[in-house]
Amino acid sequence: MRKRYLITFGIVLFILVIDQVIKFWIKTSFAFDDPSVPLIGEWLQLNFVENQGMAFGTQLGGGMWGKLTLSIFRVVMIGAIIYYILKQIKKPDVKLEFLIVSAMVLAGAAGNLFDSMFYDFIFRDYFDPCISYNQVEGSGIFSECSYFGYTEMVEVRHRGFLFGNVVDMFQFNVIWPSWVPWLGGGQVFPAIWNVADFAISCGMILVLLRQKIYFPKEKTSKE
Repeated sequence: MRKRYLITFGIVLFILVIDQVIKFWIKTSFAFDDPSVPLIGEWLQLNFVENQGMAFGTQLGGGMWGKLTLSIFRVVMIGAIIYYILKQIKKPDVKLEFLIVSAMVLAGAAGNLFDSMFYDFIFRDYFDPCISYNQVEGSGIFSECSYFGYTEMVEVRHRGFLFGNVVDMFQFNVIWPSWVPWLGGGQVFPAIWNVADFAISCGMILVLLRQKIYFPKEKTSKE
């Protein structure tokens, strides 16, 4: 059982470290308006953005309450996932692969939550109210921005614990062929993502594909 604990939470720590190291590097090395940097040919690029939402920029409402609700939801879900994993580890017939997959989902959720919890404190000097991802209509918090000599007041997001933006950086640059109906010429997957998003997605996909292996039905004896 000790081996299961070490492997499961070792994978969580490993993914978290990779996720945060890349985010710190992106945050301190790139600017919002920097051009995309090719990683693997032209189809995988670095494109620094920040968002207030979930995986791939999905948001839960808008403004302060949407962000706060999302962050609290993350905390509750992470607690539930940890509780579930601890229960599964104690089962004698649990598959190690399932524990690894669960660890991927937990690490991904925790990685994005870390951004929301602490990045507004760690990167205080990087907050720029004139950048679009720091502006939230209806927040009630105003800041002065100057554009080419023209000054205007803009509404900016709340800052602090649980309000930080999530840092994203990877983007697939793959275009649908022009002959594909409705989609031709558009990007196959336009969302920009990070290691945490990737871990969550891979974990959930594996659970769906291998659920019969992870959750085998108990054979009932015929009377």
